[in-house]
Amino acid sequence: MDEEIQLVKKKLLDNEEPITFNEALKLALLKEEYLFDLISLSYKITAKYNKKGVYLCSIISAKTGACPEDCAFCAQSAYSKMPITANPMIDPSLILKAAKEAEKSGASEFCIVASGRGPNGKTFKKVLDAVYLLRSYTNLSIGCSLGILTEVQARLLSLAGVNRYNHNLETSKSFFPNICTTHTYEERVKTAFLVKENGMELCCGGILGMGESLEQRLELAFELQKINPDLVPINFLNPRPATSLGDRVPLTPIEAIKSIALFRLILPQTTLICAGGREVVLRDLQPLALFAGANALITGNYLTTQGRLPKEDLEMIKDLNMPILKHTN
Repeated sequence: MDEEIQLVKKKLLDNEEPITFNEALKLALLKEEYLFDLISLSYKITAKYNKKGVYLCSIISAKTGACPEDCAFCAQSAYSKMPITANPMIDPSLILKAAKEAEKSGASEFCIVASGRGPNGKTFKKVLDAVYLLRSYTNLSIGCSLGILTEVQARLLSLAGVNRYNHNLETSKSFFPNICTTHTYEERVKTAFLVKENGMELCCGGILGMGESLEQRLELAFELQKINPDLVPINFLNPRPATSLGDRVPLTPIEAIKSIALFRLILPQTTLICAGGREVVLRDLQPLALFAGANALITGNYLTTQGRLPKEDLEMIKDLNMPILKHTN
């Protein structure tokens, strides 16, 4: 099977050609004895197409819970029986305070996240007010993740100075109906293109380990390749009790590492951010993710779950002799 790795190596490193779905699938089916050959290749691909180092991003759950959508993985869904307290949009001054703390902890980007299908007028105004404060009092790149956008909302966010908008596909098109029925995969893709059309960078990825097949996991990577986001978050399902996926067994650390490597080979020039669930799924293998192709991290807490302390991530990155990047590619 070593010839499969050599073929992909020649295509990506020497000829700078994209790999095919079948080539990626063959690599995905390699036995564990070839794992470090795969990681070695993905590390070389990262080095060829990206700056050396790790980009750090922090997020805040500015509006939490009571979401009318039925996303199976989400504790904030109104369909979830998990006792998440619904909180309205917090004051912009509190968002600024959290952003300043994130900046002191090494983050270069701060993302304002609000639950719901999409922002209503009151929520949207507070977001714009927070963006103004962040632009005025921090040097952070500003991100937002507010759900499905209208054309007008996308334009206003761009004009306000939002650098990047996050809107994940969540999973492949073929598996999406198993995860959500209250909106469509096509609606998510539409918002992704609205973001790009209005001059913002796109952050768009998904969650691995929700019950999708290996082929569907690769489908997601190739669907992302077509959309061509600037940054791809790779999340790993951390099953939330009382959600539809609460009983699922998380991916093994080896499955997660292999997935990161495969996403890197399919998306050689994209910033890959190791995001939600990494602490639970990767455990002691988190440093290996940064050799397997990830070159960014969400540091600090997530939306309804705790992450690692930023100082722990900074120590890990320092131990790996990798610089902290202030800008993505």
